[in-house]
Amino acid sequence: MLAAQLYQESGFDPRAQSPVGAQGMAQFMPGTWPVYATDGDADGKKDVWNPYDAIATAAVYDCALAKDVSGVPGDPQANLLAAYNAGPYAVTKNGGIPPYKETQGYVRNIQAMARSFAAPTAPVEVSAQSAGAIYFAQTKLGTPYLWGGEGLSSQNGQFDCSGLTKAAFATVGIELPRVANDQWYAGPHPSRDQLRPGDLVFFATDLSDPRSIHHVGIYVGGGYMINAPHTGAVIRYDKIDTREYIGATRVTSDGAQALPTRDNNGNGAVQPPSRPGTTAPTTPAATSRPAAAAPPAPTAAGRL
Repeated sequence: MLAAQLYQESGFDPRAQSPVGAQGMAQFMPGTWPVYATDGDADGKKDVWNPYDAIATAAVYDCALAKDVSGVPGDPQANLLAAYNAGPYAVTKNGGIPPYKETQGYVRNIQAMARSFAAPTAPVEVSAQSAGAIYFAQTKLGTPYLWGGEGLSSQNGQFDCSGLTKAAFATVGIELPRVANDQWYAGPHPSRDQLRPGDLVFFATDLSDPRSIHHVGIYVGGGYMINAPHTGAVIRYDKIDTREYIGATRVTSDGAQALPTRDNNGNGAVQPPSRPGTTAPTTPAATSRPAAAAPPAPTAAGRL
C-alpha cells in the first residue's frame, strides 16, 4: 500500500516537485512536512528530499490517519486510503469511503496497484485478455525494430519493445504506460514456474531494481516470448531465460488503470490517475480534496 502510494505520487523520484509545491518522493506540502517529519535514516536531519525520511514520514502520516478513522466500520485499509484522499472528517461523517468519485477511484487504484508490490501467496489468475495481446504481436512478426516506435503510420508501423507491448494490450482495451519499467507495475508478478502465455516478461541490468528494466516481451509459452529486440533486428520469438531476466507481470485491467503516467516534457514527472477537482490542497490527502468534500478534520495539517 505504501509503495503503491509513493509510486503513484512520484514514480519513486526523490527529486519530484509538483506544480503546486508538493516535494519529494512522498509529495509532502511544505506546511504538512514539519508536522509529521521523521528522521528515517537517523542522520540527525528530517529532509523531505531524502527518500529514507520521506518514506518513513509517509508511513507515520498513514498511521495518524488510520488512528483518526479507527472507529469507522468497514475495511480499515480502504478507510485509511479514503482519509488520505478526502480527509478523516469525510470518512467518519460518511461511516466509510465517502461518495466522491475521486476518493473512490483513489482507493480502488491504490489497492489494485498494491498487488503489484506484494509477493503472490497463491497462483495468479490468468488474464482473459492475454490471447488477444499475443494475436496482435504475432501479426507483427518480421517487422523491423524502431527505437521509440509505437506502430504509427509515420513510423511505417514499426515498434520498439515497450511500444509493441503497449500496442498489443491496447487492442484488448488495456492502456499500458509507454516505457518498460513502468509496465512492470501493471499487475501481480507470477513466478517463473507460474508463467502463462500473455504475461509480460522483463529484463534488467540490476535484478534487485525494477527501475533498471530495459526490455520487455510477451510470453508465449515453452520458454519463449515475442519481442522487438533491438536496432537491426525484427520482431521475433526469443528465449526468456537469460541472466538479465528479472521477472514477469500478469497484466490486469485494474492494475494498468491504476498506474500514473509520465508527462510529455521529458522530465519523468508522473501524473497520477486520481487527481482532485478544483479545491485548493488544504486537507491531509494524497493528492488533495474533491470539491464536494466536507470541511477539514480537526487533526488536518495540510496536503501530504
